[in-house]
Amino acid sequence: MKRLSLIIGLATSIITTDMANAQSTKKRYESNPFTLVYDGAITKNEEGKVNIHPVKYKLNGIEIAANVYTPANYDPSKKYPAVAVAHPNGGIKEQTAGLYAQRLAEAGYITIAADAAYQGASGGEPRHTDKPQYRTEDIHGMADYISRYPGVDVERLGVLGICGGGGYTLKATQSDKRFKAVATLSMFNSGEVRRNGFQNSQLNTVQERLKQASDARAQEEVGGKPAYSGVASITDEEIAKTPTDLYREGYEYYYRTHAHPNSTFLYTTASLMDLMTWDATDQIELITQPLLMIVGSKADTKYMTDEAFAKAANAKNKELFLIDGATHIQTYWKPEYVSQAVNKLLEFYKTNL
Repeated sequence: MKRLSLIIGLATSIITTDMANAQSTKKRYESNPFTLVYDGAITKNEEGKVNIHPVKYKLNGIEIAANVYTPANYDPSKKYPAVAVAHPNGGIKEQTAGLYAQRLAEAGYITIAADAAYQGASGGEPRHTDKPQYRTEDIHGMADYISRYPGVDVERLGVLGICGGGGYTLKATQSDKRFKAVATLSMFNSGEVRRNGFQNSQLNTVQERLKQASDARAQEEVGGKPAYSGVASITDEEIAKTPTDLYREGYEYYYRTHAHPNSTFLYTTASLMDLMTWDATDQIELITQPLLMIVGSKADTKYMTDEAFAKAANAKNKELFLIDGATHIQTYWKPEYVSQAVNKLLEFYKTNL
């Protein structure tokens, strides 16, 4: 009887904690008029300060939702350097991409953070499609839009890719020479991980997973519902038992501390047909722009940055910058690590834009 009471008590505690977390994160995005969930986010536009401008534009027939940040005392008749910020896998513009976009705007840059097509507040069906060619095109699309924005100096356009957005940025800038300076933060090579597993943990199941992806596409083509891979929801107990920093801290970030209804860990299983045959480092020698790659010294994803950095043989003035003591997810939000990353980015963009 005592054991049963203990189990019931533990279950009640977990449910109560989950409910409390859900309520607190709900208040975070609901309390901000722009539904931003990062610390220090803009709550209103004020004259003489950094302002945020929600915008929409069409990319290959799909409506893209984005936020443009303008510097303090912005004057559209003047010329400003600009930076496009590509969000992580599962992420959206209201999370870490928005944080870095705002911080760069505070330093005098016009910035844009856009939700990927099929994700976030952007259009596209099936929802949560995550194909590399679309994510790469999203970055080209940000360049299209921000290049026409009043006050932007098109000769001083940079890009910052975070996590999966970093891998797609490496691909986009191989051909898109409108970007004069290329930076990544906690770069994640989505193709390598979807193909080989995180830290090469699924090498023995590549063909099996390709078959699952093929079957999922066949199911969609005959009118069936899309199959999804990833994680739809998770308990505190499951989070605590997750062995890798990337996923444990990622679940905490996306499902607890910085949760947003537009953000999800899910992606269509059919997307794996494209993801598993793609790699962020393929043809990376085409990047000739200045390249900065930032990663935490304790990030369990660091091997991907190391691999890409070594292969980027033709990048001008390339630099690998380590944030001492930081894990992958901590670079998204932890003030001391964000400040180090932002300071390095500002140094890099000032030199190269």
